[in-house]
Amino acid sequence: MVNYTIRVMTTIESAMGHKIAWPDRQERAVNSAHFAGLGFPGCIGLVDRTLVKLSQRPRDDGETYFDRKSNYSMNVQTPGSCHDLTCLRRSSLWGRLGSAQLFDNGQYLLADSGYIPLDRLVCSYKRTGDDMDKVDFNTCIAHARVGNEHCIGILKARWHSLKEIRTQLRNPAENAYVIRWIRCCFILHNFLIWRSDEWSEDDHPIELETADDLGPPPQGARECNRRGLERRQAVQRTCLEINRRPSGVLCR
Repeated sequence: MVNYTIRVMTTIESAMGHKIAWPDRQERAVNSAHFAGLGFPGCIGLVDRTLVKLSQRPRDDGETYFDRKSNYSMNVQTPGSCHDLTCLRRSSLWGRLGSAQLFDNGQYLLADSGYIPLDRLVCSYKRTGDDMDKVDFNTCIAHARVGNEHCIGILKARWHSLKEIRTQLRNPAENAYVIRWIRCCFILHNFLIWRSDEWSEDDHPIELETADDLGPPPQGARECNRRGLERRQAVQRTCLEINRRPSGVLCR
């Protein structure tokens, strides 16, 4: 069965691997227009992660896969105990956040408080205190991220294997096998979206993940560059100006 599965995954990756791709300039413009309506002009997407539960403890370094929900899991590409920021640092995106090929002028990604503010990455505040501007800004980001949470919920509802991978991880080859499996689920999910295969939440309820699943940030993660702080301040001013209007999120 494993050989057959590998053949199927190879075919999916070969025929439809392009369904996982960074948005081109036209797609980024469409995304930016969408988020502008939510108070975030220039935002072209959201950064997030999801845990994929493993049915068994991996043989090697099993403790690194143990997450805050007391499960063994993979954070899509890294062990479940890794923090969101650590995952981003280890990804190929980290070194390309300033690339002109990925972003046009004024464009950025939106994230939750598990990340740090960078020039191309605007995140919510970890602590707001009594600062109502920060509280309202976090509310606006949470509202903008609802669609992302639904996307992850639909993904796992459509591909039940992502709720729990039932295979052993005893060596690098089996680890790579699980990563390919997850990637193929993502490819097929995007393919169905491209084919306008709508998912009805009325017929198929989904489970939403929350920020409560976040662990503490890794050591040294609180450093922020000046441009990142300036970017967040500028985005915050625009966001609050839009969403404090009668039609805005904060006035509904």
